[in-house]
Amino acid sequence: MSATAAALPERPAISTPSAELQPAVRTALARSVARQPWLGLAGLLLVLPVAAALAFALDGPARSLVVIGPLVTFALVPTAIVAFWWNDWPGTALAPRWLSGWLNTLFIVAAGVGLTFLGQLIAGGVDPRGVFDPNPGPGHLPTFPATLPIAGTAFTAILQLTLVMEGWPLRKLPRVPAGLLAGVLAWGAALLIYYFVVDVAPPASTGLHPQTGPMSGAALGALTVTIGAWQTWIYVTWRGWPFNLVKRRWLRLLLANATVIAGGWATYTLIHLAVSPQLIIAGAAAVIAAALVVSMLFENAVRPHITAVMDKWLSVTTVAALAVVLYVVLTAYAHTVDFGRIEPSEFVVHGCLNALAFSVITHVAVGRRWPFARDLP
Repeated sequence: MSATAAALPERPAISTPSAELQPAVRTALARSVARQPWLGLAGLLLVLPVAAALAFALDGPARSLVVIGPLVTFALVPTAIVAFWWNDWPGTALAPRWLSGWLNTLFIVAAGVGLTFLGQLIAGGVDPRGVFDPNPGPGHLPTFPATLPIAGTAFTAILQLTLVMEGWPLRKLPRVPAGLLAGVLAWGAALLIYYFVVDVAPPASTGLHPQTGPMSGAALGALTVTIGAWQTWIYVTWRGWPFNLVKRRWLRLLLANATVIAGGWATYTLIHLAVSPQLIIAGAAAVIAAALVVSMLFENAVRPHITAVMDKWLSVTTVAALAVVLYVVLTAYAHTVDFGRIEPSEFVVHGCLNALAFSVITHVAVGRRWPFARDLP
């Protein structure tokens, strides 16, 4: 059976208890963890330059934020599909691995550009100048920040389906149609939320479609990124614990979905009483980026040998400390730059999510740590 026709395992490896993993997967995971922290440090040699390029390459941070930010945000759903649903197909159709990685990267870039145009069409109409020009001028539809609620909500939705829902029931299908359907469902959920929730009152010169709703785009972004922080905490840092210990799937999925959504909603509701949506998004983005660095790039492996429960809380403490460092450093830098109409906190979001977090995901989950771990699957 070909890789594209093969069905996925019943549960994602990231949240499957170690004892229930396939022997080959368990061995590869143990081999990778045994090589930490050096494997993670080596990965930083690739992750940090890529993150810096995404944050600054387009003639400085302001222009990079406005143009690269939306493109990367729309590329997050294709990245999740390639990494978590297709197991690196279509790149796996080629060899050697470095060529496979480039094919996957080209696919993700092309899909991200296409979805950016789709998001722009939904928000008001296709306008290539509004996608690639940081200052498109009157009469053009800029993608930043108008289209970000669509892209951000779609990514949160596909993570909820992939991690919290464990891909059920789509994992019964072959990998390629399962991944495509997951992307369609994520986008469908994002569009429903965008049309029925987001309030849009744009200036006449932008070409955006006005609509009424109970939440601003920034408020929806704050809510979805906060839910994303809960997804990352439980399903990346804690690898699905404690829900992965529940044997009955219906009960496990019910408890997990209720906890992540209610926890994210409650966190947002409490914080937004005193903090603006932009600052909430920046703080949650720093948490997500820190969690991916500590728990995906370094696999929670920089730690002493302690009990399992203490280990989990030590991981959370490490993530929180790194999140504070990222937030403080990026905020301090952002206040030294003239972003014009853009809030400095929006650069913090771009630096954490679209630059650092995206680079970690593509290096570990798409590139399989190439070229530093050629022997790992």
